[in-house]
Amino acid sequence: MSTVTGSKSHRRAAGLLKPRKYNPNVVQKNWVRTIIIGIFVVYALFPLVWLLINATKTQQDFIGTFGFSFGHKFAFWDNIVQLFTYNNGLFGRWLLNTVMYVVIGGGGAVCLAILGGYGLAKYDFPGRKAVFMTVMGAIAVPSAALAVPTFLMFAKLGLTNTPISVIIPSLVAPFGLYLMYIFTLESVPTEILEAARMDGASEFRTFFTVALPLLAPGIVTVSLFTATTTWNNYFLPLIMLKDQNWYPLIIGLNQWNNQAFIPGAEPVQNLVVIGSLITILPLVATFLLLQRFWQAGLSAGGVKE
Repeated sequence: MSTVTGSKSHRRAAGLLKPRKYNPNVVQKNWVRTIIIGIFVVYALFPLVWLLINATKTQQDFIGTFGFSFGHKFAFWDNIVQLFTYNNGLFGRWLLNTVMYVVIGGGGAVCLAILGGYGLAKYDFPGRKAVFMTVMGAIAVPSAALAVPTFLMFAKLGLTNTPISVIIPSLVAPFGLYLMYIFTLESVPTEILEAARMDGASEFRTFFTVALPLLAPGIVTVSLFTATTTWNNYFLPLIMLKDQNWYPLIIGLNQWNNQAFIPGAEPVQNLVVIGSLITILPLVATFLLLQRFWQAGLSAGGVKE
């Protein structure tokens, strides 16, 4: 009897020690992890909530009320109208300048990254390793460290205080080139390219009709990174531009914000807040609309067979 009881206890203990099989379709609940993530999410949303609340205030309410409470007057639409009419509509010009820098500078950087990444991944040429190491070294160098030498070079050429002084440095995106290199290795099989060449396709046709469609998720990912970097570029336009008519949004809004600390200047912090809200909306909308593509691109670039 004791032997039977002992065997049952042994089987019961073995069953308890037996590891559970992982089922990916079953959501594993971890309340501690959920609470910690929730705290970080709330903390991350604090600035956005503050921005939304204060975008509805007048200048007087912005100064005289608590940051997370609404003002006495809902002035959201009045602030938008005033934003685009203040100082002869200068905000609208800054918005167009920013779009220009992103389209020309950021778009050009994406094109160069696609061509460079594809060439490094699929062509064997003399100096290929040296070029790749140069790209990796450029990634390690902070952009702020190159800002002053770049300014001195453009000053000698007489190109400062022009859009060119912002656009040309924006064309260089070593991290984007590296990402396209990884995407090309993972997403474009060499066998497909060889089959296209055997069918008589030229290198240009092979690239545009075979490789480029396969690189679409990677292109979207690199485009988002590059557009975000160019849209939020602060230090380069700050040292290159003196004429406010060529300012991007981030520099112009900072100039308006500084008016509150200049004796005799008109404080327009309510316009700075509503302008900041409008500044981030295009980026948020772009990320949400292209979410499926850039998530696929990150997966393709981060997982190796």
